[in-house]
Amino acid sequence: MMLIPTHHFRDIERKPEYLQPEKCVPPPYPGPVGTMWFIRDGCGIACAIVTWFLVLYAEFVVLFVMLIPSRDYVYSIINGIVFNLLAFLALASHCRAMLTDPGAVPKGNATKEFIESLQLKPGQVVYKCPKCCSIKPDRAHHCSVCKRCIRKMDHHCPWVNNCVGENNQKYFVLFTMYIALISLHALIMVGFHFLHCFEEDWTKCSSFSPPTTVILLILLCFEGLLFLIFTSVMFGTQVHSICTDETGIERLQRKNQPREHTGSWQSVKETFGGDFSLNWFNPFSRPCQPEIPSDKDLVRQVTSLSDTETTEDPSEETKEEDCVEVIDE
Repeated sequence: MMLIPTHHFRDIERKPEYLQPEKCVPPPYPGPVGTMWFIRDGCGIACAIVTWFLVLYAEFVVLFVMLIPSRDYVYSIINGIVFNLLAFLALASHCRAMLTDPGAVPKGNATKEFIESLQLKPGQVVYKCPKCCSIKPDRAHHCSVCKRCIRKMDHHCPWVNNCVGENNQKYFVLFTMYIALISLHALIMVGFHFLHCFEEDWTKCSSFSPPTTVILLILLCFEGLLFLIFTSVMFGTQVHSICTDETGIERLQRKNQPREHTGSWQSVKETFGGDFSLNWFNPFSRPCQPEIPSDKDLVRQVTSLSDTETTEDPSEETKEEDCVEVIDE
């Protein structure tokens, strides 16, 4: 017997053309870990380019307006090394967050044959996403930009042109942290440079003219302050999500159904890749790779069919139209 969780979606199973089963092919063999991932979204690509441009602009002002013209070589060398190291780590984290598969669910496994092979028992259900024709494991959500269901999807970030999911959340956290640090570092150097220039001759403070120098520093100050606030908030939000083992989507939904949470420290170790070490801050080290969900992980248990008929899928807040296949008792 086929049932739908809410009356609004009750006709989905009766209209097989909505799922387009002829386009549902068996899922491809999982690619190797680290396979290139890139979303062809115009807005996301533009935001990623803007991000790199702003970091490179800060690099230009810090080096050619403040550090290189300075007569204090020790000050210039130390701050130059620290700023360039943080900028490199920020851009590396950005690339890893953008080019890493966030945890996409294999497409095309919502076929009748595959569901029958699961041999569902009374009280067991599987959620099918009609948009990407896949069976969704628990805590997976569909992204309309990536056009895939993503495991433990937190949100889609246009600045990294990718979803933030279980496989790339570490890189996104590092990206926000390093951007916040270089923004703070740039603001401190701008403050010292202004104080120095007020005491000395402005013509000796930079190789540029005084008006040009002031404009470049003000723009850098505005950029640094804006990104310091934005990335600090995002960093705090992501750390809170990791410690509470609750994604941004799950936090917005606040479902009444209790869900088992892992310990906060265990969730942190899974996200950053094991016990605390310097690799936590290394964008080139991978987080703990989760096991590929087995067929049993695709099946969810309900207490009764009546509960199923009144239970909405956790993805409804993202305006998905998921359908449920239920075995009548």
